[in-house]
Amino acid sequence: MPNSREACMVSALVAVGAVTRIALGQLALGVPTPLYGVMIKVGLTETLAFVSGFVFGPTAGFLCGAMIIVTSDLFMIPGPWTPFIAAIVGIFGLGGAAIRRFRQEPSLLTLGAFAVLFTVLSELLQNAWFALFFNLPVAATLVMGIPSTLAAIANNTILLTSVGAKVIRLIEDTKPRSSGTTGA
Repeated sequence: MPNSREACMVSALVAVGAVTRIALGQLALGVPTPLYGVMIKVGLTETLAFVSGFVFGPTAGFLCGAMIIVTSDLFMIPGPWTPFIAAIVGIFGLGGAAIRRFRQEPSLLTLGAFAVLFTVLSELLQNAWFALFFNLPVAATLVMGIPSTLAAIANNTILLTSVGAKVIRLIEDTKPRSSGTTGA
């Protein structure tokens, strides 16, 4: 059961992620159509989901990623894809919790490898879902999604190894420490 401090921190991560996603989504709508798929991949969503999962556990991580998508989609373009994309992005939070089990302080190389692996998985799932939902050939949709996949890989790798690592340290440094002493 999360305590109120953890709930506040996860809520703050959701708020920052949703506002950033909305602002960048609006910016992406202003670029020529071919660039939209690349621009929409820029943001903090996956990074903040990972951070939440790493610091607060799998449930908080999954919910952080999912809630960023659901909340921001309410202000952007909600649709039947919203729950599926939310669940897919929530996987980043689960991944953050899994990494924490193996490495208390992951190296930048570990974070970068995770970012690439999970972004490829996420993009494959999102593009496959899109193809199946709109009755399009899956292989063609995956090939057409290569530019946005590359943008997502670059974005997530850069942000997870820079911003993500710093936010993890910041949250960890603000966690209350047990004093290890007893009252006299």
